Amino acid sequence: MIAARGLGRSFGAKRVLRDLDLDVADRDVLLVTGPNGSGKSTLLALCAGLLVPTAGELEVEVDRSRIGYLAHEPLVYRELTALENLDLYGRLYRVPERRERIGMLLERYGLWEARRERVATFSRGMQQRLALCRTLLHEPDLLLLDEPYAGLDEEGAALLDAELGALAGKRTVVLATHDPEQLARLATGTLALG
Repeated sequence: MIAARGLGRSFGAKRVLRDLDLDVADRDVLLVTGPNGSGKSTLLALCAGLLVPTAGELEVEVDRSRIGYLAHEPLVYRELTALENLDLYGRLYRVPERRERIGMLLERYGLWEARRERVATFSRGMQQRLALCRTLLHEPDLLLLDEPYAGLDEEGAALLDAELGALAGKRTVVLATHDPEQLARLATGTLALG
């Protein structure tokens, strides 16, 4: 599903990724580890099509509409409610039975009661839960998750654990993390950058 040969990415004179070779097969779960600044977020942004390589080749064999991308920032509109955010993304992705899917995700992630509240009033953990709902809304074939546990409390982390456990072997997942042991049981491979 993802193949990279000699992949590199620079920002001006700063080289973030250099000569990276990578193969991720359909339904693999790849954990990407490394210290801050090692290129984890850059690699995910490249795979999502948000950045272009400055060296080498990268092939992602899935349509961009079938990618679910969770960045460091939640990428939700703070002035909209949780419901309005997911409805907007559902329309963009042409999600069938959108309202049912949105309701199910909001309930699963403990946001149903807050569905009509503006996101600006949400805690960081609630925003992260909403971002996960946004990422999963269109049931993507490829999930690119950048530190998905950031900001989540114990209950939120348990919900994400269960979600990832259910998706393992059914979807392709590339997940950047500082805590690979937490997900080692699901991983089909690990890439250490740095």
